[in-house]
Amino acid sequence: MTVLTRFEPFREFATLQDRINRVFRDSYSSASQDEALTTSSFAPAVDVYEDEHKVTLKIEVPGIDEKDIDVRVENNTLTVHGERKIEKEEKEENYRRVERQYGSFTRTFTLPTTVDTDNVSATYDKGVLKINLPKKAEAKPKQIKVNVGSEKSIEAKAPSKAA
Repeated sequence: MTVLTRFEPFREFATLQDRINRVFRDSYSSASQDEALTTSSFAPAVDVYEDEHKVTLKIEVPGIDEKDIDVRVENNTLTVHGERKIEKEEKEENYRRVERQYGSFTRTFTLPTTVDTDNVSATYDKGVLKINLPKKAEAKPKQIKVNVGSEKSIEAKAPSKAA
């Protein structure tokens, strides 16, 4: 299977730094809690699988409106950007614990050259964004028929080089 994610060795450190910054911002700044909750970023979980006809990505983005999700393909790079907004109905002081992550996210995938970028499709159902990346016709495996019989019949079917 072709690897589609760009290796980022310091991604976990960036997440840790974001969390530490949020602790200090929440404790020592005069910014509202609502603003602090919505300024973080996160990376939703992604499953990638491939068969002979397509590569499929399933991205978990529950609680995000489809209008807040942007999927783009450019130069064999798939970029998924979105934002989970905090609900304004609840007052901040009513929260006892906030574990869901809010804010914007961007996931970028380098696509193999076998993907037909002109026919990419995406569906959003039950909090899962499913992106289908069909393979080009020339990249799909082809069955070659093996003829049974003498070599004379195979040679007779070969095109002549004298023409």
